Amino acid sequence: MNWLNDVLENDPDPTETREWVESLKAVLDHDGPERAHQLLERMVELTRRTGAHLPFHPTTEYVNTIPPHLEAKSDGDAAMEWRIRSIIRWNAMAMVVRANRKPGDLGGHIASFASSATLYDVGFNHFWRAPSESHPGDLVYIQGHSSPGIYARSFLEGRIGEDQLDNFRMEVDGKGVSSYPHPWLMPDYWQFPTVSMGLGPISAIYQARFLKYMEARGLLPKSDRKVWCFLGDGETDEPESLGAIALAGREGLDNLIFVINCNLQRLDGPVRGNGKIIQELEGSFRGAGWNVIKLIWGSYWDPLLARDSHGMLRKLMMETVDGEYQNCKAFGGAYTREHFFGKYPETKAMVASLSDEDIWRLNRGGHDPHKVYAAYHAAVNHAGQPTVILAKTVKGYGMGRAGESLNPTHQTKKLDDEAVRAFRDRFNIPVPDDKLSQVPFYHPGADSPEVQYMKERRARLGGFLPQRRRKTSVALQVPKLEAFERLLKSSGERELSTTMAFVQALNIVLRDKQVGPRCVPIVADEARTFGMEGLFRQIGIYSPKGQKYKPVDADQLMYYREDQAGQVLEEGITEAGAFSSWMAAATSYSSNDQPMLPFYIYYSMFGFQRIGDSAWQAADMRSRGFLLGATAGRTTLNGEGLQHEDGHSHLLAGAIPNCRAYDPTFGYEVAVILQHGMKRMLEDQQDEYWYLTLMNENYTHPEMPKGAEEGILKGMYLLRDAGKPKKGELRVQLLGSGTILREAIAAAELLDRDFGVSADIWSCPSFTELRRDGFDVERWNRLHPEEKPRLPYVTQCLEGRQGPAIAATDYVRAYPDQIRAFVPMRYTVLGTDGFGRSDTRANLRRFFEVDRYYIAHAAIAALAAEGKMNAKDVARAIKQYRIDVEKANPVGV
Repeated sequence: MNWLNDVLENDPDPTETREWVESLKAVLDHDGPERAHQLLERMVELTRRTGAHLPFHPTTEYVNTIPPHLEAKSDGDAAMEWRIRSIIRWNAMAMVVRANRKPGDLGGHIASFASSATLYDVGFNHFWRAPSESHPGDLVYIQGHSSPGIYARSFLEGRIGEDQLDNFRMEVDGKGVSSYPHPWLMPDYWQFPTVSMGLGPISAIYQARFLKYMEARGLLPKSDRKVWCFLGDGETDEPESLGAIALAGREGLDNLIFVINCNLQRLDGPVRGNGKIIQELEGSFRGAGWNVIKLIWGSYWDPLLARDSHGMLRKLMMETVDGEYQNCKAFGGAYTREHFFGKYPETKAMVASLSDEDIWRLNRGGHDPHKVYAAYHAAVNHAGQPTVILAKTVKGYGMGRAGESLNPTHQTKKLDDEAVRAFRDRFNIPVPDDKLSQVPFYHPGADSPEVQYMKERRARLGGFLPQRRRKTSVALQVPKLEAFERLLKSSGERELSTTMAFVQALNIVLRDKQVGPRCVPIVADEARTFGMEGLFRQIGIYSPKGQKYKPVDADQLMYYREDQAGQVLEEGITEAGAFSSWMAAATSYSSNDQPMLPFYIYYSMFGFQRIGDSAWQAADMRSRGFLLGATAGRTTLNGEGLQHEDGHSHLLAGAIPNCRAYDPTFGYEVAVILQHGMKRMLEDQQDEYWYLTLMNENYTHPEMPKGAEEGILKGMYLLRDAGKPKKGELRVQLLGSGTILREAIAAAELLDRDFGVSADIWSCPSFTELRRDGFDVERWNRLHPEEKPRLPYVTQCLEGRQGPAIAATDYVRAYPDQIRAFVPMRYTVLGTDGFGRSDTRANLRRFFEVDRYYIAHAAIAALAAEGKMNAKDVARAIKQYRIDVEKANPVGV
């Protein structure tokens, strides 16, 4: 305890202080750190009760959390594992370098995996279990930029061929492997898309939480299964990376392990050049209730730290900023001796007997397999908290002067022959000099000790990883359409919104014996807004702690009820979190072999616009479930204004290939779409998800027209036929969706009453589906010139119908305009382009020019353009419907 002498130099009562410290040491030696921690906590508590202020320090010394004498020891062959790791490093590098010596600028990343190879290697060899009969398998979110290293491992295992490696990022002809983890492109291999930074971490948190939810509801047996998530220290700047860590701490997700690869560099330079990212992250995670394991220094530092009797080395480590640590690795041992150790005489003397080469070789914890093993072992055995491992590494480890610890390292994708030679020599790869320019892949042979060792290790852990399940072994039968009979019939005089129609349909599904228990209703924080508060009492809100209080509304019929086995996920005010929960449930069929049916309902404006990157992640993950954009449209959420009113979510949804998007008007449309979507996803196991926009406007709902089901699903059906045209009769085709369809119905009455124009009325629940069908037919016709041409469904519906077509929706004009190429007559579209406003529904529809009067006027103008009416008729419509021709264009800013 020589360090204590220095501490006591300025102590007002060194004798008393020494007694306290020696007493604490005795407790540590006799009863261990837990008892010492208890005593310290009681002392702190007593001090605070007296009114004294004790500042909270969320960080600890800049050294490893686990001291050498407490490190768990691996049973593996260290020399063999280094050999395997070196080969993997070589092949990962070769894959990227070879790709970028071809024409085409394919890109790729070397440095990220180079820094994290040991972190992955130890996990694959010792910790990560594959799904098997005896274990459900761990879930590993692999950092996207490290994909070449994962392919290189699978190459040695025989899962990926050399031709695939040689076609890295060349997938079009079906030979290559994807740039990053993409389940859509490699559906039997990758589980989780992670390269959009920040999405992996938040997804992993809610994935771990969802596993706890499944266990609590009895849908999965309790197990020691873990969710591992790898991310970079620079990635933690993304709000999604740290935005949900409090949830993990609050709910004690001890099935969750974060491994943060702290190579101190972002894409362009240092993460915290003037600070210390590991210390910063330690404070954030400790404050959020996580178990923090700092893995900073490798074994070569242990003798130096053991001799640090005066604490000067620890002091120096704390003082040195990350930018300087980067310099030390970039500029070598001599630089480190002078600019790091040379700062204090004591630390300079500590390395006096070491050569510059010895100093340069002082390793970081993330590159030391013994230290990594100890950290992982501690993490998997920790109970009651999630764990984060802060592993310090070198970006571009092994790349030498071509990129080791240099600012441009992340962008490095090409190495010259000299850099390749240095890489080969450093990792002892048996590639002869005359082959170096080819940067060949190296495989020691299927029967080699290295490959046999890898396979034996994976056999112990249940099989190969990564791997993905495409289909479930559990077959579910969904309710027939007849089960939704009440929604298929007229509501009579009773008015309701499509949101309430959905809630009624959801209640029908929840009562189904097969599908009901697998429903996962999810709301961010507005169940009462959407009329779903009845679910609180009916099926309860999931809470791992149950309900430790009496709710303030306990005397009411629909009181707030939390339950350990609750079914509703009430996520709080976090659209990103709620959507991450939805994705965990929507991919449960693959992750857990348990099909689930999530329904996430939210303000439509806060869906695809707010979490658009996650929506693409969900598509890549082959998610199956329903998204419900409530209070949709730009005129139905009448009082909320610009940032709440959605006029474009259908355009965003329509850009996602496996998202089926609908804008229903009536309850029976909602029922048909939900029932068919359930069948597609649960019975047919199609990898798609369904988006429905719902409104809060109440009105009566008619009975479903006979035979309308097919048209509803295809996107268009004839709601009201004006009958066979009489001689000389003027006719128009009115198309609409959502609540604006009702304005089109009203416009038809105006046209008939005021101008003698009759109208066929078409409900178009999905202009997106119509567009997709039209383009598909158009493409087929181009590629089959000698076959009989096919007709798009829109054309089939409208062909032979008289008059121009007018389409109006509560969305921007680009939404209905998508089908223009397939409409066989003059086509006019109306929409809600521009910024939203707060006002009444009637005034908003007048402002955006989509109400019944503007629809009727557009029909008269279209007939005049065709010569069937004249300018005076158009002028009369303007006057009669009080259309302000001087009103500013709503699109204007």
